[in-house]
Order: sequence, then structure tokens, then C-alpha cells
Amino acid sequence: MPTGHDSLLGRITIDSEVRFGKPCIRGHRITVQEILEWLSSGASQQQILADYPQLEPDDFRAVYAYAAELAAGSKASRG
Repeated sequence: MPTGHDSLLGRITIDSEVRFGKPCIRGHRITVQEILEWLSSGASQQQILADYPQLEPDDFRAVYAYAAELAAGSKASRG
């Protein structure tokens, strides 16, 4: 994948002390799973950004990149 993909994946952090080690966005307590669930429930990126101003538009691209890695069977764990 291009370098930009790796840069996006760098936004995903995994810390055993935060949310039981679930993948989160940039050290915040918002998990990749939560964002995917909100989106799949019909929430728009704009709605989520309004509710969670600490998020940035590129965080959504990072979530998609992370999900793509998992779907491809790649090791997507980041530290």
C-alpha cells in the first residue's frame, strides 16, 4: 500500500490501558468499532464530527484503512 495508507493507520492506537486494548483513534477513547457501528447505523461523518469535535476527517479514512486491513486478513495491530 502507499505511504499514505501507513500514515492513516498511524492514527489508530492500541493501548492495553485504554478501552481494554481496543483500537482507538489517536489515543482518544473513541474506538474504531464505535465509529463503524455509528456509520453502519446511518450516522453521517458530519453528525459524528459534530458530536465528537476531537475527531478529524482523516480519522474516518483511518478507520476505513484499518477495516480494509482486517478484511484482507492483514495484521492490522498498531501500537
